[in-house]
Amino acid sequence: MRKAARLFEIIQILRLSRKPVTAAEIAAQLEVTIRSIYRDIAALQAMRVPIEGERGIGYILRPGFTLPPLMLSIEETEAIVLGLALLDRTGDTELRRAARQVNRKIAAVVPQPLGQTLSANSLHAWGTVAPAPDAVELALVRRAIRDEQKLLIAYRDEQGNATERVIRPVALIYYSQTANIVAWCELRDAIRNFRADRVEHCQAVDDFFPGQGDRLRQVWTDGWQRPIA
Repeated sequence: MRKAARLFEIIQILRLSRKPVTAAEIAAQLEVTIRSIYRDIAALQAMRVPIEGERGIGYILRPGFTLPPLMLSIEETEAIVLGLALLDRTGDTELRRAARQVNRKIAAVVPQPLGQTLSANSLHAWGTVAPAPDAVELALVRRAIRDEQKLLIAYRDEQGNATERVIRPVALIYYSQTANIVAWCELRDAIRNFRADRVEHCQAVDDFFPGQGDRLRQVWTDGWQRPIA
């Protein structure tokens, strides 16, 4: 998590808490070291964010501090609720957790009756819940797409053939049963789709493809076009 995003998350954690939150608790939620949280708290205080407290006791956000308002219509709120519900049916465990956090954050800041919409359980997404793939973390793939970082995967295709490939991931497609990784395959020298449930091993490579992501996504979407007979 980049520092700017982490600072925002710390403010949100303190805003939503009804009691002091320790640096250890914040560090556990954000998956960083306690020392990083101490530095972040000091940075926020230097920016005049009204955080009070001390090490070992916990921190609170003084009442009255607000972030820019989020103005949503009822229809926009319902669209978010249903979108989050659909997201909760994917096999991406990190996105499932993030969807629940988004729901909670929005419910805490929007006025009534919008808050009621988020808590009334009146909109549902039904159907099969995709299982999380065994050998690849979809969060790792999403980070690699954002950072334009190559991945090394061990893959077994539909015929059972096993290969090892270096790929440049550019997109993730979530289906009801699995997720597909769209990537430039250096073995085939072309765009390929890899079912996440057929990946037997996946790791980030210390090699990047900066500036190529948009171009490769364009190659992928251009492949959707079919000539009219």
